[in-house]
Amino acid sequence: MSKANPFPELMRAFFYEWLVEQRNASVNTVRSYRDTWRLFLRFVADRAKKKVAIISLADLTAAQVAAFLRHAEHDRGGTIGTRNCRLAAIRSFFNFVATKDPALIAQCVEILNIPIKRAPVSEPCYLDPLEVAAILAQPDQSTLEGMRDHALLSFLYNSGARIQEALDMCPEAIRFDSPSCVRLTGKGRKERLCPLWPETVMLLKKLLERQPRAQDQRLFVNRYGEPLSASGVRFKLAAYVKAAAATMPPLQTKHVTPHSFRHATAVHLVSAGVDITVIRSWLGHVSLDTTNHYAKANLDTKRKALEQVAVPVATAHSSSWKRDTSLLAWLDTL
Repeated sequence: MSKANPFPELMRAFFYEWLVEQRNASVNTVRSYRDTWRLFLRFVADRAKKKVAIISLADLTAAQVAAFLRHAEHDRGGTIGTRNCRLAAIRSFFNFVATKDPALIAQCVEILNIPIKRAPVSEPCYLDPLEVAAILAQPDQSTLEGMRDHALLSFLYNSGARIQEALDMCPEAIRFDSPSCVRLTGKGRKERLCPLWPETVMLLKKLLERQPRAQDQRLFVNRYGEPLSASGVRFKLAAYVKAAAATMPPLQTKHVTPHSFRHATAVHLVSAGVDITVIRSWLGHVSLDTTNHYAKANLDTKRKALEQVAVPVATAHSSSWKRDTSLLAWLDTL
């Protein structure tokens, strides 16, 4: 390790030795950490008026990290969740540095003590069945691109898959014979099986007939045969939502993303009376509390529950505790 500036070698060791070899982190995690450090190093270099190549560990102070987090949240317009993800990537590196060079522990502890920022928990944006149908009706299925988009969106709604889970899917993960299902690999490389509707299986079969893929190749690809990106899907979905809003006005006020289909799947399963533990397994949640969030968001279920509660009938008699003046007098003395 270079005594003059150990930072570059520590960074390489962090990514190659720690993340990849020891932690066996997923490709998505490595890329997320990489993007954070690209942004952070450029931010520090700009503030220090120096090139990224000559940045040292001494430049990466807790004050710089705090300033970068403010920049990520306010100047770049990121969410608090994104801000916390950036912090997690930076913390992970300095936790690694502390084990490699005890002389830097004081600097590392200052950065590790920067707290995660709490964010208000909002109700998830989910789509009603009619809104889902309106969006699915937009792709032109006479074209290969429209057939692919219709199959992808239908698959997202059927499986409740995260967008990257769907884009990583290969034909070998699908069981086309009855009972049809798909094997998805989610966060933490956890695998789960999700049932597929016959209609979804038919759409996937037709897509493979028109655009054959090897068993270990990605199923959803662009016109050049390259795997679709999540940003590309979001761009296409925005156009479909805008078109669907012409016949379904409530869509105009909703921020619809690929993840909205996952929310819709969860809420509609709750509405159908599916056991919450089954839904947790379906969606691949680690905690049941995450799945319970969808039960709270389902307004129709709340309305049905309210209808089962009898309206209180007013009585002409006052409550016994109100008639007991001695009790009221005693309470007044407290």
